[in-house]
Amino acid sequence: MNLPNYFLADLPKEAALTPVLVSEACATLRRNRSSYLAEHSTASMVKLLGELAAEWLDPEFPFRKLLMEQAPEKLGYSAGTLARGLDQFFRRVTADSLRHLVEQDLGHPARLDRVSASPAEEKTGRASLAVAPEFLVHIAAGNLPPPALQSIILGLLVRSAQFVKCATGTSLVPRLFAHSLYQAHPKIGACLEVVEWPGGSADLEEPLFAAADCITATGADETLAAIRTRVPARARFLGYGHKVSFSFVAAAALSGGAAARVAARAADDVAAWDQQGCLSPQVVYVETGGALKPEAFAELLAGELEAKEATEPRGKIGVAEAATISSRRSFYEVRAAHSRETRVWQSKGSTAWTVVYEADPQFQASCLNRFVYVKGVKNLEQALHGAERIREKVSTVGLAAPEEKEQELVRRLARWGARRICPLGSMQDPPLVWRHDGRPSLGDLVSWTDWEMMV
Repeated sequence: MNLPNYFLADLPKEAALTPVLVSEACATLRRNRSSYLAEHSTASMVKLLGELAAEWLDPEFPFRKLLMEQAPEKLGYSAGTLARGLDQFFRRVTADSLRHLVEQDLGHPARLDRVSASPAEEKTGRASLAVAPEFLVHIAAGNLPPPALQSIILGLLVRSAQFVKCATGTSLVPRLFAHSLYQAHPKIGACLEVVEWPGGSADLEEPLFAAADCITATGADETLAAIRTRVPARARFLGYGHKVSFSFVAAAALSGGAAARVAARAADDVAAWDQQGCLSPQVVYVETGGALKPEAFAELLAGELEAKEATEPRGKIGVAEAATISSRRSFYEVRAAHSRETRVWQSKGSTAWTVVYEADPQFQASCLNRFVYVKGVKNLEQALHGAERIREKVSTVGLAAPEEKEQELVRRLARWGARRICPLGSMQDPPLVWRHDGRPSLGDLVSWTDWEMMV
């Protein structure tokens, strides 16, 4: 399958990007939006996106097939990991979930189309219109596909022209999605641009930022701070910085035959996208006092990660990453040789996966690539105390607990600061309506016009 050069990311490597080219692309996107996209209804966009997502779930869809052929080499994910991740993401993008997102974040299904009033607003003689930015810029980070795809879908839902800037070598997934959109609806596809260049290319970013009404960026906190200083005062900036996640397994969740199922779900979370991204668990806290000791759970988890290698092997990693894993393993092997409070399980002959058990409850940052800590704790309070130093950075907590205890555990986690709590096994599979970092993802993009009527 040969792709036409519809987007700047399609140009050959030797083609030079210039500030003039970027500026012209921005102007073209604005014109195309005005001509082709602005007057589309929410219902039409919901229908288009729902149908396109369904196409991406088909293994024979040409763009998905091309991605499956190229991504293992270009992005480093195995075919099994990639297929599972794509299925999880596109299963979320349905007409129903898109409508629910609009109603959840904006309060009315027609809020983007016309001045509308919810039942509560009608009682006070008010109505509102949600106004989207005409031109959205997304600064995507790394090669984790879901965040960039989610940004594009949100931008399409509010009918903004979009310019997606990817890091060097990471544009494959958004580029192929953009081509699939272009094939489904060429005029709407012409309101989207995808490009890649090295971060910090100020000469190219200056005209891009100058044209933007809203800039979203995902990446390291230092990167976001640098971008924020260059965003024009009139533009909105939405930054999604570094976050970490962990799991908590209640003792009662490991009774009977449940332990194996819980370990399998924890392995799903660790293996998803090779533990890349803010939603991947780096530590699994296991409550003591149950039918299964935390170190025995760690052994079960190791077995599940070993089994994953047969169906969803970890992708290739660089020499430096492999060296980091090997060094970290060696450290804990020495500690395990001198203490019963540390144990290590690891893949043989490779760095594919590693499980380290420690009795010490202090949160320990993982080196990722399926390297996870299991830590025994007396209760949730001890786990939260151990995670106190990363409290402001916590994104998601995966939870395994009996139904009768979940409500109380969720309440305590929420008051502590967790922004998303989900069942174990779905940490890397948030619903489309999730509030990223505790904020309404669609609601943050729009501005509001209120109409106060005579009553």
